[in-house]
This record gives sequence, C-alpha cells and structure tokens, in this order.
Amino acid sequence: MQRTLTLILAAIVAGHVMGVSLDADDRRQPNVLLIYTDDQGSVDLGAYGADDLVTPNTDELAERGIRFTQMYAPAPICSASRAGLLTGRYPPTVGVPGNVSPAGKGLSGAPTLAHMFKESGYATALIGKWHLGHNEEDSPHANGFDHAFGHLGGCIDNYSHFFYWNGPNRHDLWRNGERVIHAGEYFPDLVVDEAEAFINAQEDRPFFMYVAMNTPHYPYQGEAHWLEHYREAGVPYPRNLYAAFVSSQDDRIGRLVAILEDKGLREDTIIIFQADHGHSVEERAHFGGGNAGPYRGAKQSLLEGGLRVPAIISYPNGLAEAQVRDQMVHATDWLPTLADLCDITMIDENVDGRSMTEILASADAPEIHESLYWRFGNQWAVRKGPWKLMRNLRNPVPGDAIPQADRDWFLANLEDDPGERKNLADEHPDIVKRLTEARPEWAK
Repeated sequence: MQRTLTLILAAIVAGHVMGVSLDADDRRQPNVLLIYTDDQGSVDLGAYGADDLVTPNTDELAERGIRFTQMYAPAPICSASRAGLLTGRYPPTVGVPGNVSPAGKGLSGAPTLAHMFKESGYATALIGKWHLGHNEEDSPHANGFDHAFGHLGGCIDNYSHFFYWNGPNRHDLWRNGERVIHAGEYFPDLVVDEAEAFINAQEDRPFFMYVAMNTPHYPYQGEAHWLEHYREAGVPYPRNLYAAFVSSQDDRIGRLVAILEDKGLREDTIIIFQADHGHSVEERAHFGGGNAGPYRGAKQSLLEGGLRVPAIISYPNGLAEAQVRDQMVHATDWLPTLADLCDITMIDENVDGRSMTEILASADAPEIHESLYWRFGNQWAVRKGPWKLMRNLRNPVPGDAIPQADRDWFLANLEDDPGERKNLADEHPDIVKRLTEARPEWAK
C-alpha cells in the first residue's frame, strides 16, 4: 500500500512538472534499460561539469530526466558493485565483498532485479559485462536473465575479446552459455547490436535490459576519430585516452536511445545511467585519466572519489525532466524504486535499498537513508548526515597517499569538506563512537 501511494504521488508531481496527464489507465507498463558503466569518474560527463569531454547523448538523458549529485556505489570495485545493484543488498551480505575470480562464487542464489522482472512477466537480458561468476550456478541465466551476451570476467580486449589481465590468454565472449567468435569486431558495437536484436524480439512483452558496458574500463580503446579529436584539442595523456573511450561509449548510448525512438518506445522506457564506482588509477589504466572533480580518491578507495558516481534516470512519460536531486541515495535503491515505477512486486522485501519515488517526485523530499555503510577488504566506512567515518583508509591515487596518522580512523564532514582533506576524528570522539555503532548488525 505504501509503495502504491508513493508511486501515485510521484506520478502526480511529475505530471504537474511536465504538463502532461499521467492517468494510470493510459500508461503502459514501462520497459527498463539499465546502463551501468565501468570505472567512470565522479564528474566525467558534460552534465556533471566536465568541459573537456564530448558526451551529448548521455547529457541529453539528464536534460530529459533527473540527475543525482549524491548517488553512491555499493562498493569501490566491480563485482561487489554489481552485486549490490542487482540484489538491492549490501554486497557482503550476498557473498560478494570484492571481485569474483574465475573459480569464485557469485551471488549464491540471492534474488535479483532480473528475477523480480521475470516473475512479473518481463523479458530479461544481460548484455555486456557479468563479472559475477563463471560457473553454471552463478551464470546470468541462474540469476534471472532469459538472454545473456558478453564476457564473464572483469575485462576484455575490445577487438580480440580475450581476457585482459594475465596469462594464459583465454577468450571470453559468450551468448547464452555458448562461446561465440566475433574476432576483430568492436565490443561496444556488439553490445548495441545485441541490444537491438533483443528489443526487436520483444513484440508482446515489456523488457528489462541490463546493459553493463565495459567502458571506460581499461584497456582504453576509444575510436580513432575520438583519439584524433582529443589530440587536436590538446587534452593531455592519459586523459586523452580515457576521454576518447568515454566519447565512444557516449556514441553507443546515443544508438541505444535511437533504437528505442525508432520503435516508438522511448517515452515509455525507463532509462537509468550510472557508473559502477570511481575511475581507475591502476597501471593498466595508465595510472589515471578519469576525474573525481572536488572529491578525493578513486576506484578501490572508500573516499568519495571511489564511491560517488554519476547517475541519471529518464522516463519521459513518468518523471519530470531537467531536474537535479541532492539527497543521499545508493545504487541498492534502484531495485525498490523500479518495483514502484513499474508497479511490480519485490520478491524479497528484506533489502537494504529504499524506494526513491518521493525523491524523484520532489527535490524537497526528505532523505530516505539514515546512514549508509561500505566494506572493501579491511576498509569500512559509514556515512550519517554530513559525517563520514572511514577505518583502515587508503587512497590509490598517485601522489595523494593517506598519511599514516590518518589511516586507522578518518572522520570527515562532507558539508564543510567534500574533498575529505581534514581528519576530525581526534576532535569528535563522540561522533566516531556514534558512527562506529551505526554499522549494520551483521557488520559489527
């Protein structure tokens, strides 16, 4: 009942803002396109102020939707972030505290977004990067997806489709459990082609399509014309390599939207765009290229630059356009939010995420989270209001290591210090104690 009332409120407010009628009898059940990018910096879109990047298609999603300024990833690493997104749960509670190795376990049977949509009559597809297990019991099909295409591991070369890490070399491209060979074909194009084929096959059913793009994760393999564009623009290395890959990604997002428009589905499709966590500063990523803007940190850190990510939702027939939301939200919130927006039933009510429908309806809506929690290795962090407490903190960004004196306990006030430069732990032992106690029971 509460979710129904919240959905009605969101629809009424959105309809008022847009000047359209959203009578429930006139609205079809929406499709859902969930785009999850890989290793994208906190401010790496034009819509987030990046004046050295060309991202018109993703920026248009923000113009036709709602952009979040405080969206948090479930984890600062790939597999765990995806586990949180798909289950609506904190990653360690579903057995994925870090990255899943080829021999490792995946979600261990936890209900997923795909399960939820499938049980509600939707066709479901994963297209792109999985990284939640190689075994049959951890496969996309075992986790609610009718159709699956892409790579099972963490990264591939975009032309040979071989695992991009270490030897022995192994090919990693699959369609519904069978190896497929597309040697020499650009993987971002294969993703869009597969998505188009899946959409075309859904004539009588709504669809949930999780497009887990492997961009701009290393290897940086942007298209030649974008590499030339950024060379001519004087963008320095390695930003130029990263930027070319982001713009190549943006072109594919434009193609996905165009497919929906050509089929007359755009207005009734919920499109979500979000990065899985902050940018990489690993050697394979040329030690950088991405940008966290005012935030400190990057991938593999619990600082804001590792966790605060760009996120947008666009649903022309259901939500307001050209809006910004500053409330603190979390990628686990997408599961209950989509249940509300699509008027379907969650399989498991015991999730960590909270529906964002009231926030989507109003910029003045109250916060939905009293606190948020993260864990990665021996690092953990709690945020409550403006305060964020971090334990065993590290920062992988070259030249910006955390001083030894600040590594054990680091307390930041994000309202006064969004860059997390001043450690207030010694000044506020009472807040340190309170936030330590605010961790979930399982985490204690």
